[in-house]
Amino acid sequence: MVKTIGYILLLISCFSFLMILIIPWLGFSKIQIAGITTGLIIAGEILFYLSLFILGRSFYAKIKSRLKFWKSKTNEVDHPNKGLPDNITDK
Repeated sequence: MVKTIGYILLLISCFSFLMILIIPWLGFSKIQIAGITTGLIIAGEILFYLSLFILGRSFYAKIKSRLKFWKSKTNEVDHPNKGLPDNITDK
């Protein structure tokens, strides 16, 4: 039951971030859009961290391993001299 609550909080967190993309087309003023967007960002972050707390260390490790995989793929593209010693410079 507790894991279900954690997954529901994670889902609500994702929906709050997706709602940020929809808010500008709902006819609010600029000040209202800024306030609603700020509230959605804060709520999304709080719900995300609360869901991580509820789901536990194993779920956090799973997310972290997927992000490391994504980061390693981008580093290979961004850094052409990967694997070379630091004292070698391009001349």
